[in-house]
Amino acid sequence: MGSQKQVCGFILTWFLIIWCVCEAKVSLSSTNDNEEDKVNLSLYYESLCPYCASFIVNELVKVFKTDLISIVNLRLVPWGNTQISPNNTWICQHGIDECQLDVAEACAIRLWPSVETHFKFIYCIERLHLMNRHTEWQTCFGAAGFNPTALRNCYINGLGYQIEIEYADETARLNPPHRFVPWVLVNNQPLQEDYQNFIAYICRAYRGQKMPQACKSGYPEINSFKIATSSPQVCTASTGK
Repeated sequence: MGSQKQVCGFILTWFLIIWCVCEAKVSLSSTNDNEEDKVNLSLYYESLCPYCASFIVNELVKVFKTDLISIVNLRLVPWGNTQISPNNTWICQHGIDECQLDVAEACAIRLWPSVETHFKFIYCIERLHLMNRHTEWQTCFGAAGFNPTALRNCYINGLGYQIEIEYADETARLNPPHRFVPWVLVNNQPLQEDYQNFIAYICRAYRGQKMPQACKSGYPEINSFKIATSSPQVCTASTGK
């Protein structure tokens, strides 16, 4: 009798172990599937382009205000139309303030890798810019609840400069090359002039099983005629606006 109980206990233990392992595999597989199904959304921009600021503050923020973030991998790349002169100095389209803010935002992205965290900081800066108050950008530390020490160190010790050079190289390798900012890519495909319609492209690109409510509530259809004929609000290198 005792031997039978030991055998039953042994079988039950192994059954529980196998069940736990299978559950863990299913859970991990589900997590991996969710990650693989996510749509890559990339924004190449510069901090003081008014159209980039407007896009971030009024449009891109919808990724977080809805459940869209559940299916999106968002990347921000602050470099835009900045040029590097032969003597390695930067020529930022909107002046030295833009160079400084691009570095500050690049540092935020590196130091606070959670997209929800660094977007909060960048959103604050770009919102100030829309109010013609970008020189007050350091108030965003307090507004967002961040400790400024790490970011200031990144700015001073040259790390921010190195990050920006990486962004410059990445922007230069875009294919097709960017023609203006904001330059928005969905799964590495540029939306060109139709960038404000990015939600429609994200919803169309998503192949997963958990369609977010933001995609069910009637997003705009992609309109090729509109793409060809609209006059987008952008900053191009030639206009300097």
